Amino acid sequence: MTEKILTTHDLHLYYGNKEALKGINLDFNRLGITALIGPSGCGKSTYLRTLNRMNDLIPDVTITGEVKFQGRDLYAPQADTVEIRKEIGMVFQQPNPFPFSIYENVVYGLRIAGVRDKSVLDEAVEKSLRQAAVWDEVRDHLHESALALSGGQQQRVCIARVLAVSPDIILLDEPTSALDPVSTSQIEATLLNLRHDYTIIIVTHNLQQASRISDRTAFFMDGELVEVGNTKEMFLNPEKKKTEDYLSGRFG
Repeated sequence: MTEKILTTHDLHLYYGNKEALKGINLDFNRLGITALIGPSGCGKSTYLRTLNRMNDLIPDVTITGEVKFQGRDLYAPQADTVEIRKEIGMVFQQPNPFPFSIYENVVYGLRIAGVRDKSVLDEAVEKSLRQAAVWDEVRDHLHESALALSGGQQQRVCIARVLAVSPDIILLDEPTSALDPVSTSQIEATLLNLRHDYTIIIVTHNLQQASRISDRTAFFMDGELVEVGNTKEMFLNPEKKKTEDYLSGRFG
């Protein structure tokens, strides 16, 4: 039986009085890639942000239901959001490197955690940049600004920054939508390598991307989870008519 690392049960989210998530029940296995798909405004990014409490930063949000990570309630009063976001890291749609050197971007989380040993930091930088498949391109420029890199390189440095603090789960919110096709394929190749060591949950509006890289796919519409299952099976033989209509391009 596959181990569940993250589970959500009857998860509702309201922006003021507007219900954006309508009782989502969804579990994630340890390791592998799950894609969250659906038309714009369907709730997939909102759902992703509940998984490491990023929605806490938005005013007038109410969340009910349950989000459990390795059996721990992430919304318990004593839950530490800093610790949660270390264990469940996030990569955003627009590459967002800090205005520091590449090196300082990668070690940012470690420095916050109090790591001072240069050999430990050096090792984390190389390991994380290698995992993010950008080491060979930046190894001679570690002390130059990350903002000087191309968009695709910046996004891989952002992935390395998440990896450096050794998360269990990596959340990605449309991480290639701002990138060119070459950079997109490099990020996809990176994620396919990382799926053996991390649980990856990716929001994508690109159905081809979901079919290329994910093991499981969850289809959202109007704040509801319509269908979830093995990606190949869902794309070839969806159970629900709504899923079939979306995958065949009838709407969305």
